[in-house]
Amino acid sequence: MIVESRVPLVAAPMAGGLSTPELAAAVSEAGALGFLAGAMLTEDRLAEQISRIRSLTGEPFGVNLFVPSDRRDVDLDGYRARVAETGARHGVEPGSADWDDDSYPAKVQQLIEERIPVVSFTFGLPEASTVDALHAAGSEVVITVTTADEARQAARVGADAVCVQGMEAGGHRSVFHDDPEQPGGGPMLGLLAAIRSVRAAVNLPIIAAGGLVHGADVAAVLTAGAVAAQLGTAFLVCDEAGTAAVQRDQMADGQRWTEVTRAFSGRPARGLVNRFMLDNQDAPAAYPQVNNLTKPMRGAAGKAGDAEAISMWAGQTYAQARPMPAADLVGLLREEARDALRSVSGRL
Repeated sequence: MIVESRVPLVAAPMAGGLSTPELAAAVSEAGALGFLAGAMLTEDRLAEQISRIRSLTGEPFGVNLFVPSDRRDVDLDGYRARVAETGARHGVEPGSADWDDDSYPAKVQQLIEERIPVVSFTFGLPEASTVDALHAAGSEVVITVTTADEARQAARVGADAVCVQGMEAGGHRSVFHDDPEQPGGGPMLGLLAAIRSVRAAVNLPIIAAGGLVHGADVAAVLTAGAVAAQLGTAFLVCDEAGTAAVQRDQMADGQRWTEVTRAFSGRPARGLVNRFMLDNQDAPAAYPQVNNLTKPMRGAAGKAGDAEAISMWAGQTYAQARPMPAADLVGLLREEARDALRSVSGRL
């Protein structure tokens, strides 16, 4: 299904309200593959979003889930005090730093029953039995990886494709095991190096993700061996995206750099650097506990337009993202990719 898309593009699933049904539908209608982010949603809310996208398009689409973490016993008392200090500026207390499974088993069953065309997983491996059940329901299964070893594991459980994520990517890094001793949770491979490593390790179709904002970037990963390019940051400034106004303004300004941080969620993620990130470079590796802890602070800061206390996930090339309707962006990226390939073919 991914390989058969008219346009070899995927709109990345971006949790937290960034990926809307309207965005996913517009991308799928334009011939690419739109995605809903099933993580951080209740079962009812996910059902509403699936119903909404099906009311907007009859084209295939995907849904992504986060595989639950097994890191439960982490002392967060010290970090709670830091979050409380920042939250106090907006009159909110820290959230409850509890572990939860994000209703993962129930949402997996929901996607099986809904017969979602493409289901992808982030943060780890689904059980082989889950992959089998999704296959029986007619779904293709994609597992997001950052290394060749993770790709081998994905192949063993029956993945139909892997989404290879380079270190340039915005949002959460998809490492299977978040190593607290490493800022990025594990090896930090650039996208082209990751594609090459994974192609040498497994015989699976590759979707390439990480810092892609222009059609020439799409052409580059296709020639490197990917079957499709996955873009997230490029779609953040589209009309249909759920990106907050304060983040849109900061992206348009283009003056911030990006770094990988655990400060907001407890898992490594790349975003625009702000004061909270700089003050908490030693944030604990504890997802979803830290994410739950900082949620009230982030929500209040967002409403107040405070860019220094919210997570603004974005890739390294965010400043080149171009605001426009999503369908127009898909068309532009396709033409730019064709132009880039023609230019290169004329030189070789």
